[in-house]
Amino acid sequence: MRTIRTMLSDMYTPEWAKHAVFYQIFPDRFALSERVVKPQGLEPWYSPPTVHGYKGGDLLGVVEKLDYLQDLGITALYFNPVFQSASNHRYHTHDYFQVDPMLGGNAALRELLDESHKRGLKVVLDGVFNHASRGFFQFHDILENGDKSPYLDWFHVRKYPLNAYGGGDIGYDAWWGLPALPKFNTNTPAVREFLFSVATFWLHFGIDGWRLDVPNEIADDKFWQEFRTRCRAVNPECYIVGEIWDDATRWLQGDQFDAVMNYPIARAIYGFVAKGLNDAEIMRSGFQKIYKLDALEFVEELGVLFSKHRPEVVDAQLNLLCSHDTPRALTILKQNETALRLAILLQFFLPGVPCLYYGDELGLAGNHDPDNRAAMPWQAQQHWNHSLRGYIKGLLGLYRQHPALRRGVFKVIYARGKMVVLERKLENSHAVVIVNAEDSSLSLNVSVTANDGSYQDALGQQTFQVKGQNLTGEVQARSGHLLVL
Repeated sequence: MRTIRTMLSDMYTPEWAKHAVFYQIFPDRFALSERVVKPQGLEPWYSPPTVHGYKGGDLLGVVEKLDYLQDLGITALYFNPVFQSASNHRYHTHDYFQVDPMLGGNAALRELLDESHKRGLKVVLDGVFNHASRGFFQFHDILENGDKSPYLDWFHVRKYPLNAYGGGDIGYDAWWGLPALPKFNTNTPAVREFLFSVATFWLHFGIDGWRLDVPNEIADDKFWQEFRTRCRAVNPECYIVGEIWDDATRWLQGDQFDAVMNYPIARAIYGFVAKGLNDAEIMRSGFQKIYKLDALEFVEELGVLFSKHRPEVVDAQLNLLCSHDTPRALTILKQNETALRLAILLQFFLPGVPCLYYGDELGLAGNHDPDNRAAMPWQAQQHWNHSLRGYIKGLLGLYRQHPALRRGVFKVIYARGKMVVLERKLENSHAVVIVNAEDSSLSLNVSVTANDGSYQDALGQQTFQVKGQNLTGEVQARSGHLLVL
């Protein structure tokens, strides 16, 4: 029966997402507007980030940086949580219907959505539906009233009084046992209806989709099937992407999520391009372990990943290299910018939706949380890596210009040693990427479908030749090239 239902499922994934370039923003650290009144106890913007301290970034600050984002080539924004919370990351939700006052409140989100949509930018918010916070009203009622609270079935309560500030058995289920994050009891109809109402409220408000935090911890297919149905009823183009770190087949059958944060493809890319890997920091994150790959192992891993899902899903997967939950990409690669450029080139060439983590285009480094959540260095442009930003901006321009880079059929032309040649074709749009991750230059001679002539690397000055449908040239050590044929 499962197989039959899967075949009949709605495999549609939003078209706009398959052409998007996402940019992930951690609101407290991206930009600060003088239009939002702030409390006095903020950390200095450029001081090292801490676990509990606030920098004071807000949504109107993002509005004031939309020109920057558009100039870079961004077409969609994914925000870490924005709702009222007593934490700088806002995964401890107090009120799901109020944007945090420090971010500018609901009015700031209204302005952000209006200004973004005028520019053709989509906005996806982070939905934290597995757990709430100690300050969430229904949980607070249990803290105050114990076993007389009418909300006991909203959470998994085991004994009274609740020990909500730690030190022994806390008396209720919480995310990873953290007392600040009581886990919802989604078997309770009132809880389900509440969470569905949150999802649809903000879609009516105008957001374009949801990124779902730890959705695997609500291990209930019917919950997520109903979530999808409710969201699609409000906005048929709503993009639903889950935070799943490993095999996500269960959630990508066409009846739950459109896509997931594609950490497996990030592991594969890193494994292929890395000169060295920061194993200690990788182990602190959900990546856990990244294995070195040669060219054949790399393309075999891609084949496994792509074969797990139908094309509609593969094209919608959120391809990222890092996030707020991992070390920065440059740190993972032990500060090797050449390897980072190769990784970004593959990220934008492979099927899926590319997503940049704020500041990575400037060469920001950072260990695992909290170092990976530093403030955006707007006033320190002399320290920006302008060359890296220019490289990424150029790549984004090519991505928008050539449909094959967004939706083209993917094919492996060559994989040997530490060099791959990959192809994407869509009607008259045809692109080839060449990545040599070896420490020495290599001669290229592979068969392609292209007219004879000279083809200049769209990312640099090197020229390759096609004669008799043979693509030839010398590929420098540790280099990547993009050819539009």
